[in-house]
Amino acid sequence: MRRPLLERIIHALGHWSPYFTLRRDVVGRERLTPLQKCTTAIRQLAYGTPADALVEYLKIGEKTALDCLKLFTEGVISIFGDEYTRRPNTEDVQRLLDVGESRGFPGMLGSLDCMHWCWEKCPIAWKGQFTHGDKGVPTLILWIWHAFFGVPGCNNDINVLNQSTLFIEQLSGHNEKEYQHGYYLVDGIYSEWAAFIKSIPMAQTEKHKLFARHQEGIRKDVEHAFGVLQSRWSILCHPARLYARGDIKNVMTACIIMHNMIVEDEKEEAGNILDMNLEAGTSIIFPSVFDHDVRPAFADVLERYAIIRHCPTHQKTKG
Repeated sequence: MRRPLLERIIHALGHWSPYFTLRRDVVGRERLTPLQKCTTAIRQLAYGTPADALVEYLKIGEKTALDCLKLFTEGVISIFGDEYTRRPNTEDVQRLLDVGESRGFPGMLGSLDCMHWCWEKCPIAWKGQFTHGDKGVPTLILWIWHAFFGVPGCNNDINVLNQSTLFIEQLSGHNEKEYQHGYYLVDGIYSEWAAFIKSIPMAQTEKHKLFARHQEGIRKDVEHAFGVLQSRWSILCHPARLYARGDIKNVMTACIIMHNMIVEDEKEEAGNILDMNLEAGTSIIFPSVFDHDVRPAFADVLERYAIIRHCPTHQKTKG
């Protein structure tokens, strides 16, 4: 994280809460500075440092360090959440479709997958539902595409998908974009929906082998995203030490928001490079026209539900 970005976050937190301002105690001595508090929170996020290990370096006790972490994550979500975790608009979808077409998958919107985060302080009464069979320890699941987090680790990818809000706006018709053939790349556990494209297991023909190789290669983007997120915020590589599920969710969401902020900051630093030889994609996005005050009929919701889960469309697109 570059210094201007850190200063931007500290300045915004100072306006959000007086906790991140320089105050004095009853005898007039200066208390902890906003830089100390933010550094305490960021060191716990970026390096996975325990709260009680910051006493010598930052002169902050364990309880104060935990308070800094919780308030820091709440502030980042409150200030920057609407901007950096928003749903893709028309321009974003058009850019995603162009990138997908340039990589050989016209209509591709991205990739979907799950990751587990071990919960060290999971209550004894909850360990059964939060323990995944192949993990052996309580875990929580994160959907990084739209930051759907907090499902018990005993659920598989299909259970998480059925609980997520990924297709809520498409079902209700209240979405800011309209596209007919958009889809996500997924692995073999997901159902054969029109909104998903899976690989071909045990491909026999050269055509199917080529498709499977490209699909599995591009789908690894989401695995790379998980790796970058964990390497940038080492707290996600260690078991979660917080007790409350809400605090753990705030930590994960704040890490995603600041990850997006860093990516945006690095892009601005590098500058936009215009390639005049780049061909435009053939996918076109038209803004949808709808009325927020009109509730969609249940029959319309069922029709959109059937379109998203239409298996023949999945086979036709993959073929």
